[in-house]
Amino acid sequence: MDATVAGADPGAAVPRRLLIGGQVRRPASLTVADLRDRWAQHRARVVFDCATSGPRRHTFEGPLLREVVGDAGPAFDARRRKDRSRFLLSVTGGDGHHAVLAWAEIDADFGAAPVLLAASLDGRGLDTAGSQLVVPTDRCGARYISAITVIWVGTWEAAGECDGGPGER
Repeated sequence: MDATVAGADPGAAVPRRLLIGGQVRRPASLTVADLRDRWAQHRARVVFDCATSGPRRHTFEGPLLREVVGDAGPAFDARRRKDRSRFLLSVTGGDGHHAVLAWAEIDADFGAAPVLLAASLDGRGLDTAGSQLVVPTDRCGARYISAITVIWVGTWEAAGECDGGPGER
C-alpha cells in the first residue's frame, strides 16, 4: 500500500511527533508546532560541558516540561505533595538516549527546575529535527535529549521486598 499523501511533496520533511504516555489521564501525540502554539514559550540561555567537545553555548525556546506533561494529566492527586513526589518522567530520544527526572525536580512546590521541551535551538525551529529536552540547571549535557520520541510518566513500584532488611546480612 502506498503511504504517500495525495498532493504532498514527497521530498518534504515530516514533522516529528513525541508521545506522552504512561500513568496519564490524557495521553498525547505532539509536534514541535504544538509545543510552540499551545503553551507559553520560555527562553533558556545555557552553557553545559560536553564530554566530547567541551563547553557548549546555546539558546533554547519552548514550553516548560511541567506544563506540557501537566496538561496530559499525570495520575496523581495534585493536592497531595507526597503523591506527586512519587512520580518519575523518562524521556527517550530518537537515538535511543534516555534520561529520567523526578516530578519533584520540576514541580513548583519542590525543585521548580525550568526544564524545557525546546521548540527552537539558537533561533532555528526544531520541527523536523524534533523537540529537545533542556535542563538548564545541569552542568553537563547528558540529560539534553534530542529528537524526543516518548515521555513516559509514572511511578516505580517495588516488585517485592529486598532480601535482608535493615541490619541483616
